[in-house]
Amino acid sequence: MCFAERIELVPYGDMEQWVTRHVKESRIIGGEKKIIYAVDKTDTIFENGPYVFGRFGSPWGSSSVYANVIGIEKAAGTISPEWRDAEHGYCCRLDVDLFSVKAIGIIDVTVLAAGTLFTGTTLEPIKSAKDPYSNINFGYEFTGRPTALMLDYKAKISPEQWVWYAKGLGKPEKRSNHHDEAEMYLLLQHRWEDADGKVHAIRVGTAYERVTKDVPTWQNDHRIPVHYGDITKEPWFKPYMGHPANQRTLNSKGKMVPILEEGYDASKPVTHMVLMLTAGCYEAFVGKDGNVLWVDNVRLVY
Repeated sequence: MCFAERIELVPYGDMEQWVTRHVKESRIIGGEKKIIYAVDKTDTIFENGPYVFGRFGSPWGSSSVYANVIGIEKAAGTISPEWRDAEHGYCCRLDVDLFSVKAIGIIDVTVLAAGTLFTGTTLEPIKSAKDPYSNINFGYEFTGRPTALMLDYKAKISPEQWVWYAKGLGKPEKRSNHHDEAEMYLLLQHRWEDADGKVHAIRVGTAYERVTKDVPTWQNDHRIPVHYGDITKEPWFKPYMGHPANQRTLNSKGKMVPILEEGYDASKPVTHMVLMLTAGCYEAFVGKDGNVLWVDNVRLVY
């Protein structure tokens, strides 16, 4: 018997549709007009305010956000559409950058943000830099069992062995002996909620890859295989592929809670998928500005 592969585009994964948001920042920090983007059905918005991610069925949340910190409005854009060529159309560009919000006597915050696309939603407005993960609802309902994650990508990765530690309080610090890298990964989870509203998960499948150096030309139809079950005994396993520490989700009560990943089991049915494409591999507000990841045609192979 012959078994044919089936390749399916992740919704809006061709990066051809974008929401363009025009935000006017508060006068006290300069009053500039900024544009930030979301991967969703083509639309243009000319007003400040929170965006409802997924309003048109897109599964993608991102690191490009509208913030309102003690009444001061700010836009931070780390993802954007970029023309690739006539054959492929647009791709998504993800940048690592530093952002500052400064008003004498009121606020002085500098943070580093890594351009990130993920399946889930970003909860706007961002009101504080104290707990960035409280604004990110990771993953969406999904029941498939793909054999690989497929996408086109290229990257610009600095070889320098230091990163910015810029979490908003005080001046950004350079920390040596660290190398920032891009990440592309897919987590298939079986989730459930207990009587106390805690959300538990078992890891069913994992696809994981880090981009450690420049990839100057497009790698089309690049595959990252999905490994089912316990990956911790595999020779290629790295600690960062294990249970994520900071991912959260909204429970049935509308409260943001940690996703408590507690083991591996290939036999469990898949209920959720977390797909992450990011230009930086460190926790929020830590990384190397100037790194860039370009992605296009995000697909699943069956």
